[in-house]
Parts: sequence; structure tokens; C-alpha cells
Amino acid sequence: MKTNSFILLALILTMLSLSQVHVSAAPVQVHLIVGIIDPTDNQDEPQRSPAIVPDVEIEDYVLTFITPCDSMELRIVNEDNGVEFTTIISGSTLILPSYLNGDYQLQIISENYVFYGDITL
Repeated sequence: MKTNSFILLALILTMLSLSQVHVSAAPVQVHLIVGIIDPTDNQDEPQRSPAIVPDVEIEDYVLTFITPCDSMELRIVNEDNGVEFTTIISGSTLILPSYLNGDYQLQIISENYVFYGDITL
């Protein structure tokens, strides 16, 4: 009888300890690739250094720009290459619209470069 009571008590304590578990999502790094928007465009001066790929994190609908991206254009593009959302970046965070749901390509456009990567909302 004592064994059954001990097992029951141990089971109740285990269940209580599991009920206190909190799950929080950590920001996810967005892996960006660099591309040239128009390679035939004649530039006044050739770029002598490689393009600096921005560091961007996403958590839910919040983008955090680790590398400053002020005045760059941000686009959210769907699987059919349609632009679902566009804005000019100002500041270190940006909240994406909640109507976006699914798989998208995030694009950050700076001069003749586009930095792009896949995100899921």
C-alpha cells in the first residue's frame, strides 16, 4: 500500500513540475544571400569592396536589424514572385503585418544589390 501511495505521489509531483514549463521562441537568424539587381547598369564608379550582407533576425512578426539598414527598401515576396508587402526601413526593428502567413522571401534592396532569404510567418 505504501508503494502505491509513493508512486502516486511521485507521479503527481512530476505532473506539477511539468505544468510549469514555459516555451519561448528565440529569434531566428535570417540567412541572406547577395544578388545584383541589374548587372548591365553602368555604374559611375565600380564597387571596390564586397557588399556587406546585413544581419537580420526574426521572431514571430518582428524583424530585428543587427546591421543598420536605414533607408533600404524591404520587400516580402510570395511564392509566385508577387510583392505582398514593401516599406522603407527606419530603425533597428520592424513589425510585419499580421495578414502575412506562410512561406516568403525577404528582400532588402540597397542601391544595385538585393539581399534575400527565406522566412516563414
